[in-house]
Amino acid sequence: MSISPPFRADVVGSFLRPDSVHKARLDHEAGTLDDAGLRAVEDAAVRDTIAREVESGLRLATDGEMRRAWWHFDFFGGLGGVHVVESDHGIQFQGMATKSQVLRVDDTITFPADHPMLEHFRFLRDNVPDGVVPKFSIPSPTVLHFRLDADAVTASDYGDDHEALFDDLAATYRAAVKAFYDEGCRYLQFDDTAWAYLCSDAELEKARDRGIHVEGLAERYAALINASLADRPDDLVMTTHVCRGNFRSTWISSGGYEPVAEPLLAGTGYDGYFLEYDTERAGSFEPLRHLPEGDKTVVLGLLTSKDGALEDRDAVKRRIDEATAYAPLEQLALSTQCGFASTEEGNVLTEDEQWAKVRAVVEIASDVWA
Repeated sequence: MSISPPFRADVVGSFLRPDSVHKARLDHEAGTLDDAGLRAVEDAAVRDTIAREVESGLRLATDGEMRRAWWHFDFFGGLGGVHVVESDHGIQFQGMATKSQVLRVDDTITFPADHPMLEHFRFLRDNVPDGVVPKFSIPSPTVLHFRLDADAVTASDYGDDHEALFDDLAATYRAAVKAFYDEGCRYLQFDDTAWAYLCSDAELEKARDRGIHVEGLAERYAALINASLADRPDDLVMTTHVCRGNFRSTWISSGGYEPVAEPLLAGTGYDGYFLEYDTERAGSFEPLRHLPEGDKTVVLGLLTSKDGALEDRDAVKRRIDEATAYAPLEQLALSTQCGFASTEEGNVLTEDEQWAKVRAVVEIASDVWA
């Protein structure tokens, strides 16, 4: 089994919030629980999540994103120049929509030295047992750009051109990568929906309606990511998770990876790629032929996080074998397709079902890569 990230058995990052966290959030919003009280409940939930990850056999641990309402907006809202604001619409999934909030850029984008997620990582770092690697996930810079509405940018530095903020976005992320590294992070992940949306004709049309120039955008996104990673230290493992949408067990985009596979797999400086392969919406494994020979790893998301039914283990092993027609087994790994709670609402399954999925990932990986 792999002894360095990404591991043969890995996870994307988020886990279902326990009832204690949901109640504490409601009490805090109502004014009956102070900041310290909420923090104490979240601390306990993070410690329990770490313990469950270790008990499941993982070599890494995340904080489950217990302190977040969103997988992405919480991070973006902590940046200089970016705000999460109320809107008349949310993000539309299949049959439902998120809370009605959007991003606004009203000043130069920067990464502040006191970004709250640095403290989140410190707590994770200080509570993982020896020999377990703390993994932390933040949204990719491409997500901020792709999520902007037509009137989202009011900062004079950027005018009406959304891509005019790319240089500052890259500088912001270089500062973020350095800040997490200085705190001891050696396994950092950029979560990214943009690449999957570039594989969807429907999402491309929505992006055009928002004023985004989609022609050649995959190559420009690869350049943005590489600029964001330009100063990363050699001993910092950087991965990305390509997501098709994950909200209350629903999804947004469909389409195989072929339109973006070459710029993504061969053109970006990541060490690993978590790719969703739990349904036919992801297409075939053929795009994996663009994975360069060497140390890069594709982590196959073959077990869905959207429901609690356990996959047939032999079927999962056959799928891994199918993938080896396009990428060598030593450059593959296994995970769930996504996290279990990309927003605080969480997917539609129980905590027991969630941990059964994680154990299945560990056990199948142990069989395949023993």
